Order: sequence, then structure tokens, then C-alpha cells
Amino acid sequence: MRRRNLPSLTSLNCFEAAARHLSFTRAADELSLTQSAVSKQVSQLEVTLQHPLFRRVRKRLHLTPEGAVYLGEARKILAQVEMSTRYMQSYGVEADVLNIATLPTFGARWLIPRLNGFRFKHPNINLNISNRTEPFDMQKERIEAAFFFGHGVWPRAECIKLLDEEVVPVCAPSAMEQTTVRDPLDLTDMVLLQVSTRPEGWHDWFEAQDLYTEHSYHGPRFDTFYMALRSARAGCGVALVPKFLAQEELDEGKLIIPWQFSLKSQDAYYMAYPEHMVDVYKLRVFIEWIRARLD
Repeated sequence: MRRRNLPSLTSLNCFEAAARHLSFTRAADELSLTQSAVSKQVSQLEVTLQHPLFRRVRKRLHLTPEGAVYLGEARKILAQVEMSTRYMQSYGVEADVLNIATLPTFGARWLIPRLNGFRFKHPNINLNISNRTEPFDMQKERIEAAFFFGHGVWPRAECIKLLDEEVVPVCAPSAMEQTTVRDPLDLTDMVLLQVSTRPEGWHDWFEAQDLYTEHSYHGPRFDTFYMALRSARAGCGVALVPKFLAQEELDEGKLIIPWQFSLKSQDAYYMAYPEHMVDVYKLRVFIEWIRARLD
């Protein structure tokens, strides 16, 4: 492999510490190096980049515009190296890692409670769980199990249906103190909270009742159902959400359903996994665990 003229991690660490403290001396103390060693590393980095990173004004160290830009990039690089190192360390001698992707609110409300006890049953399998809201390539992203909402189709993957979905409007009890709902359209007197991943949500809910309103797409928009739920709970408006995601607040009386009409979604929730990994132990036992906990 051709050797690239790239800076060392030592020089990046020295630069980041010096930029944070605006002092070579303090950076040297933090890194257990001499002040001259830190200064030399930063000088070599400036030669590599062909840009000055610091300038001295009245004996004080300041970042140049180029230095300020590169500081952000250096921190990203160092954070990625640390994360990758921790990732490899998590394998241990006998342990293995199962990478899982899930929708944020679904993961918090449905998946996490069903993982209770998995670690004790399978102590050598570490679950690495991340949130995803956009489509992705499981192979490129090194994801071995993905929880998603859709038609039950994922490229080069097997899919297991988990549950259907019905959406209902929810709001805080206090929100009803100033509004009387005798008709679904009365909800438009409140703020309709929108969710980015379901832009047609309110339109479809009204349409299923043979109703139309120009307000279907109006209102604050949130990335996740969790944020919409929190907003509704705070009295900011009425949210249209999958009922099972709001069940906890409904049971506790923190949210209510202002109009008793639920719309069953055409799509459902699924777990996908690479078809070529079906016999891999860590994935096989995880699939068995999830199957055993389907309602």
C-alpha cells in the first residue's frame, strides 16, 4: 500500500490539546510530554497541512482561521478512533457484538423492555444498539438486525413481522379544557403536531373518516414520535401516534384520546436480518429471543 503523507495521531492529539488550552505548556502537562515536543508535533502538522494553525499575539497563543477549521476535523478523527477502539475492545476474549438498528421511539418503547434478561442468558453477546430513521445498507453499515416500519421487504434480508399498528390522536387532559371536540375537525382548533417520518399522517386520518381540512399539514414538525409525544404531554397540541407507543402515558392518564377513531396502518413493524447470517449463533439466539417475546 502506498504510504500517504498523513499526520500522526500524536500530532493530532498535541494540536487538539494545545488548541483547547491555547497553551503548549498546558497541553504538554496533560499529555505527559515536554513543551518542546508538543511544539515540534504542531510544527510538523503545519508543514503537512501547509497552513499555520496558531499565531502569537502579545505572547498569547491564538488559533488561525485555518486552525479553527482543522480543530473541528481533528476532534472528529480522534473521536472516531476512540469509538472504533472501544468497539473492538468490547469483543473481549470470548464475547461477540451484535449490531442492531432501530427506530428511536420504537426502540425505547417496544424493543428495550423486551431485552431485559438477554445479557444474563447470553453473557458473551454484547448488543450495540443505534437509532436509524433513514433507509440504509445493512452490509455497508455492519448492521446485523434492523427494526423498521414498512412492507416487510428489505434487500438481501429475511424479515419477521412483529406487530401491526393503529394510530390515534393524543393530547394532554389540560388541552381539552379550552376545546370541545364534537367532531374530528374540532381537533384543528388545537395545534396539530406533525412527525417528519409520517408527513401524510393527519391527512390520512381525516380522509379515513371522509373528512378534509387544509390544516392537515400545518403545525410544528418533529423527527420522532417521542418528541411529538413529549410535546403533546406538555400541552403544546395534539399528536397522531401509534397507540402502543403512547400506551404508558394513556394508562397513567398523562395523555388522553380526544376522538375515539383509530386508523390501522397498511404497513407494520418488522425485524430484518441478513439472509446469509441466519446460522450465525449470536444472531440466531437473538432472533429466538425476540420471537419468544412477541405479543
